[in-house]
Amino acid sequence: DFKGNEVKHTGDGIMASFDSVSNGVECAIAIQRAFDVYNQEHPDESLFVRIGLSAGEPIEESGDLYGKAVNLAARLCAHSEPSQILVAELVRDLCHEETIPFVDIGKITPKGFTQPMTVYEVPWHI
Repeated sequence: DFKGNEVKHTGDGIMASFDSVSNGVECAIAIQRAFDVYNQEHPDESLFVRIGLSAGEPIEESGDLYGKAVNLAARLCAHSEPSQILVAELVRDLCHEETIPFVDIGKITPKGFTQPMTVYEVPWHI
């Protein structure tokens, strides 16, 4: 629905790529909303997802993606709380969907990165 491609399963996660930043952010919102509906309908079996998004030009090799953008997305995912969407500043800058709000949550220095970077949360609640 959002012009994305599932790249691979990462244990209990999924790596996906999108043809535009806006599509990636909109997909993340749709995923969190779908899990919210599920959790309301199944309160005894609730599932929570953490989502991290980055943007850039990854290295593609044998159908897999590597590189700084991929690593940053994974670090943002690990930094997020359950049911949270965290995005890199570049995602906010490149997202052309004006209806998507971004909330500055401050700077972090993700593992494997030397410089602090501003991270944004995407509020998704209906």
